[in-house]
Amino acid sequence: MPKKTHKKLAKQVKRMRSFVTQVYRDSPKSLFNYKQLAAKIDLESAEEKQVLVAVLESMVKDGSLEEVARGKFIWKGPVEELEGTILFNRSGNAYVAIEGQAEDVMIPEHFTGNAFHEDRVLIRLSTGRKSARQKGKVVEVLERARSIFPAVIFQNDRNFFAIPDNQKITTDFFIPAEQLNGAKAGDKVVVRFDNWDNPRMNPVGSVDAVLGRPGDMRAEGDAILAEFGFPLQFPTEVEEECATIDRSIRDEEVAKRRDFRKVLTFTIDPEDAKDFDDALSFKALDNGHFEIGVHIADVTHYVRPGSLIEQEAQNRATSVYLVDRVIPMLPETLSNELCSLRPHEDKYTFSAVFELDANAKIHHTWLGKTVIHSDHRFSYEQVQEILVAENGLYCNELTTINNLAKTLRSERMEQGAIAFDKAEVRFKLDDKKKPTDVFFKVQKDAHKLIEEFMLLANKAVAIKIGKKEKSSDNIKTFVYRIHDSPDPIRIKDLAQFVKRFEYHIDTNTPQKIASSINGMLEKVKGQPEQNMIEMLAIRSMAKAEYSTKNIGHFGLSFPYYSHFTSPIRRYPDMMAHRLLFDYLNGAPSVKEAPIDKLCKHSGIMERKASDAERESTKLYQVLYMSEFVGEVFDGVVSGVTEWGIFVEIIENKCEGMVRLRDIPGDFYFFDQKNMAVVGQRTKRTIQLGQKVSVKVAAADMENRRIDLKIM
Repeated sequence: MPKKTHKKLAKQVKRMRSFVTQVYRDSPKSLFNYKQLAAKIDLESAEEKQVLVAVLESMVKDGSLEEVARGKFIWKGPVEELEGTILFNRSGNAYVAIEGQAEDVMIPEHFTGNAFHEDRVLIRLSTGRKSARQKGKVVEVLERARSIFPAVIFQNDRNFFAIPDNQKITTDFFIPAEQLNGAKAGDKVVVRFDNWDNPRMNPVGSVDAVLGRPGDMRAEGDAILAEFGFPLQFPTEVEEECATIDRSIRDEEVAKRRDFRKVLTFTIDPEDAKDFDDALSFKALDNGHFEIGVHIADVTHYVRPGSLIEQEAQNRATSVYLVDRVIPMLPETLSNELCSLRPHEDKYTFSAVFELDANAKIHHTWLGKTVIHSDHRFSYEQVQEILVAENGLYCNELTTINNLAKTLRSERMEQGAIAFDKAEVRFKLDDKKKPTDVFFKVQKDAHKLIEEFMLLANKAVAIKIGKKEKSSDNIKTFVYRIHDSPDPIRIKDLAQFVKRFEYHIDTNTPQKIASSINGMLEKVKGQPEQNMIEMLAIRSMAKAEYSTKNIGHFGLSFPYYSHFTSPIRRYPDMMAHRLLFDYLNGAPSVKEAPIDKLCKHSGIMERKASDAERESTKLYQVLYMSEFVGEVFDGVVSGVTEWGIFVEIIENKCEGMVRLRDIPGDFYFFDQKNMAVVGQRTKRTIQLGQKVSVKVAAADMENRRIDLKIM
């Protein structure tokens, strides 16, 4: 049978079984014959009826149905079959989280079927002896979480297998020799899942790509990307489509736009940036006010709906920033060249232009398509030097913009915004991409200057579409960046924990929560516990999301907020550009469902990118600390679990683990209530936030883990 036909039939069988199960779930004690079931499922074609017959026979064989009389079936399985996401632990056991159910269902190792970690599965609850935890078995895999797996090839006699990097993928893949694609034993590869018909056998896979040898940093980075489902390169046909794009600045197109090419314009970006998707223009007006333009690369002028480039950007949804490289959402022809607002080049942009007075009060806002010519490309460091020295290129203009930004920021804080200025860990890499030093990226005035005007543009766009001018106005479908109020329980837990450091959080109202958290974040600066408390405060907040349903942004204290300013690296910004342009030109509202679906997909990919970036940082932390095995450092307990404590080294922010069994002098147990571990005999207590001295015992590259010993 051809592969496509086999897949189609398998899909039909899966759907039919779900339909039959639903019929009996609705009427678990009813007796149905074949015709009654066909009618309830609303089957018409002969092909569908043949599939139903096969499914009924299959369900009789596996005990789900009993044929009590010829052609008459009664339900014998459990009344409930539930859907959920399966999460494995390293032992091979798994748990399924069921939506709307407080406690997850345990799936013992021998009942996980052919499911992988994070697959969407259908489970059947156990009907045997009651236990403290509800148990079940996997009946069917409904949706695979991933189809590719980074792994290492090994050989057993004449057979080849692949051991997945992710230890929660608890089975090895069998790789037929003809599917090795040039891989040899010991190679790190990307395996594509092909089939897994018999759960008692290994899943079968094929080598998609050979990455290199384990420990090679390029190969390890590629493996992280594959783990989270990001392609390692753009398809050839996408690159070819890029090559056909018209690069010229045409007079007829310029005539449709507001021309800023004679207005002072510049970009401010990191020193190593290659894609410049935003620029600022400055003009002093005759009335004493200032015109500040926030100009954003007009990506959607080039990337058209339905194009291959568009489909690829939609699938990726975001750029990914690993320690040693950037994996762009758009091919480099667009991201680094055509759309990048490079100096001394005319560029098409989409802009938010503000008229402000000296007190940063906005008197007028204009949104629309523009053309600009960047006069200079600044780095953050260069602008910071000019602001501090009060001297240098465009010093007066930069100082004025900075003063306006400070006023805008101050007003934002007064309105209840939270100032998370968390220091980010960065590495200095040598020519071989090996880390030679760790430093911390701290936000200074130059960064905040850009941030405030990007926030202002994002807010202005959201207000333009989302705010009703009069009661008769209809709200049009749009993309919002929303951030809900924090969960009261989490905030109370945070307030209780920081008390031990003599910090106070007022939990009475959202405004007081924001104000007191800001006060705490200011006081904790420079303290050993700073990084840990900042991280706990961030974790106590709700997660920001993309949505068509606006609820405002708690963290920024904005009732309307969107993402408009980074279309080179974020797909939601491209959606916002298209919708805004259409609405400015009188188009009716688009349907909400397709936009909401893209919002959800973008959110999923954003979280995957964040996880990949975190894994990349962990990888480089391990490599960096491998040079310090045996050395002793001061640290702060940054996490406490039932199997060990995490310690963040104060000097370089690298985090490692001390296993409970390795703490000398006693047997330690986990005290969850106090987020501590306690010695059974000595009652020695080690708790979250406590300063400790640790020795680096090992740097495990394979598992991206630093092993520490407490002194």
